[in-house]
Amino acid sequence: MAPVSVGTLGPGDALDRFAIIEAVGHGAFSDVYLAEEPGGRRVVIKVPHDAMMGDVGAFDRFRREMEIVGRLDHPGIQRSYDLGEDRTRPYLVLEYIDGVTLREVERRDGHLPIPRAIDIATQLADAMASAHRQGISHRDLKPENVLVTPGGRVVVTDFGIALMAGARRLTWRWLTSTMGTPDYMAPEQVEGKRGDARTDVYALGIMLFEMLVGHVPWEGDNPLAVMAQHVNAPLPSLRQIDPHVPAPVEAIVTKCLRKNPDERYADAGELHADIERWQDLDVSTFHFGEDAVRRSVRDRGGLPLLVAGISAGFLVASVLFVVLFHLVTHP
Repeated sequence: MAPVSVGTLGPGDALDRFAIIEAVGHGAFSDVYLAEEPGGRRVVIKVPHDAMMGDVGAFDRFRREMEIVGRLDHPGIQRSYDLGEDRTRPYLVLEYIDGVTLREVERRDGHLPIPRAIDIATQLADAMASAHRQGISHRDLKPENVLVTPGGRVVVTDFGIALMAGARRLTWRWLTSTMGTPDYMAPEQVEGKRGDARTDVYALGIMLFEMLVGHVPWEGDNPLAVMAQHVNAPLPSLRQIDPHVPAPVEAIVTKCLRKNPDERYADAGELHADIERWQDLDVSTFHFGEDAVRRSVRDRGGLPLLVAGISAGFLVASVLFVVLFHLVTHP
């Protein structure tokens, strides 16, 4: 079993002390492998592309991800197994989760039974509350970054664009915002801001909405149309879509999805407290007026400018990704 260069790793190859079982993912910045330690424990290895290691911003981002996952210790967050040993190149060693993504669960089952959707959302909020207490925001929560085990355990993965409180910005603002996923991006991300714990709350609200009725609140023919709706379109009523959704659950989702971050739960801990006791919530205590962000954008006639800005940023980011991909695949 001989070591080989990254990019040609396959079953039976070695990366330092790890035996590669198979490649399980390929992204714009890294490859992901299922591997095995000498003692037989299975792990996940995330290896940055060589081209990324030559980019100061990309390498800083990778080092930040290593630091973040090393600080997190919660059963609902994928653990880091990094021991600080000498390596031939930088990579992350992560807990192997025997499960499928929440996206796969949704594709298989469609919209989930209300108790199951609430259980998954409760576990997610609990996990993210732990991260938020440490000043860490994920900023790219979506069903693809959530694993569900056969026993029902829910685990958050991929802190690749996570943010630690006080960390400096590592990328140009539009590249940062478009690295999120349009269906789950909060209005402030669409507008190019960094986001924080309330941004994660927004994504959790989208995910709960989707689990309950089988689709996200806003859909469109292209990412730009979806992103503009996050900023300007009113939230569809869950109970008009499905009257079986309990009123307190709709109130929780509505608070998560306020366009003004100040009107949402301050962090996942506050969300967890409400969703855990949703049956005892008094809906009359939830006061929702017109969304301030939507009103301000409409009144100042800013939507055309917003869409134009999104379009320009998305175009530039897309070009950058194409260039990076070409560098990686044609060294």
